[in-house]
Amino acid sequence: MSKFAARFLTLAILAMALVTAPVVTTVYAAPDESPPPSSDKGKKKSSEVKPGVEDTTFATGYRAAYATIFDRGDYAAAIPQLKALGRDDSAAVANLIGYSYRKLGDYKIAQIWYERALKTDPNHVKTWQYYGLWQVEQGNRESAQYHLNRIAALSGTGSEEYRSLAAALEQAPGSGPAY
Repeated sequence: MSKFAARFLTLAILAMALVTAPVVTTVYAAPDESPPPSSDKGKKKSSEVKPGVEDTTFATGYRAAYATIFDRGDYAAAIPQLKALGRDDSAAVANLIGYSYRKLGDYKIAQIWYERALKTDPNHVKTWQYYGLWQVEQGNRESAQYHLNRIAALSGTGSEEYRSLAAALEQAPGSGPAY
């Protein structure tokens, strides 16, 4: 009976440990709504590392900047918030900085940030979308079509990013942005 009791006690302790163990999650970039994972080079993949205080601070700062842009429309305030994160090498951060500059009408600087984002991550779909919208606004419809084709290759023609840029391209040139 003592062997059965020992096994039962071990099973009960294991079950208790699994139930009460803290849930550890890593923050990943959903289409630029959530911050990207840590960009620490030379370390284990972010899926293999528990997020630390720096990741939590970054995620909080990223979400605050995102809200500044999309909830309040305060693009000028979002730029220093994003730069203060110290992750200019993140495609998601560089893309939002470019987006903010574009919305402020500073197209040359927006272009620099979009290109920085794509250099960091050539598969960053949101950057292809926003840079494609930049191309439309600049009258570069062929370039915007190239961006649309990249989005189709990366995420398909049913994605929100594809539909948004396709809708902008369907508008007559010079009819004004509706995005």
